[in-house]
Amino acid sequence: MPFLAIPFPTIDPVLVEFGPFAIRWYALAYIAGLLLGWRLMRRIVARDALWGVQKRPGLIDIDDFVVWATLGTILGGRLGYVLFYAPEYYVQNPLDALAVWSGGMSFHGGFLGVVAAMVLFAWRRGLPLWTLFDLAGIVAPIGLFFGRIANFINGELWGRVSDVPWAMVFPDAGPQPRHPSQLYEAALEGIVLFTVVLLIALRFKGLRRPGLIAGTFALGYGLARSVAELFRMPDAHIGFLASGLTMGIVLSVPMILAGLYAILRALRNPPAAPLPAKNAQAGTETAK
Repeated sequence: MPFLAIPFPTIDPVLVEFGPFAIRWYALAYIAGLLLGWRLMRRIVARDALWGVQKRPGLIDIDDFVVWATLGTILGGRLGYVLFYAPEYYVQNPLDALAVWSGGMSFHGGFLGVVAAMVLFAWRRGLPLWTLFDLAGIVAPIGLFFGRIANFINGELWGRVSDVPWAMVFPDAGPQPRHPSQLYEAALEGIVLFTVVLLIALRFKGLRRPGLIAGTFALGYGLARSVAELFRMPDAHIGFLASGLTMGIVLSVPMILAGLYAILRALRNPPAAPLPAKNAQAGTETAK
């Protein structure tokens, strides 16, 4: 092992184990992302100063939507992994596609699953779809951050071989030091992207332009993931694609294009007028 390589801080992927029952860091990452995202969405919905006269979800809608988002994330993430990353294996072993506990989730699949959940939820509740997209775009980086930290704890999805001073030797990746690409993604897809979308929502009242925050999230994630892919090793059973691209980059291109479309669409339309001061208290009561 090269002298400058940092030993991987071995952490048991299982936090607590009771016989056959185990609580894993990866599961806690999903739970933390969903709970913190739910709390933040409730606070944003209740802040009248961020909104215009457009219709918005109430707090009960947000509480109910969490269940839909959870199912969309899990089902979409698993189905996306099966279809995008290992279709040949699961064609031969179809029952394994149901074994979510064995690992294998795709963010792009989870993204599509949540989008489908939001479309159905907005239709059933008569809510503005783009506004729901915006709220999800604000909180999604929270889940991404915790998910990437869990990837790091599990010692999976490691980076390419490198001689940078902070390179690490991962337990199952051979003796060569590698980029801790999971931490790069936690920083870019989590901290940086969250800061950007929250700034647009709070400072620039982005919720008054439906689709602006959602577009910023999609564009920002696509760019952040594409940059991180330059340091991350592609899945061994897929490898590099044409021109040195990876599956992560290829799947991020539609998100970048969709994000640009949403941003341009939002900027073409005039922002919603701010709530009149006399209606501010009424708006808060409606949100409750």
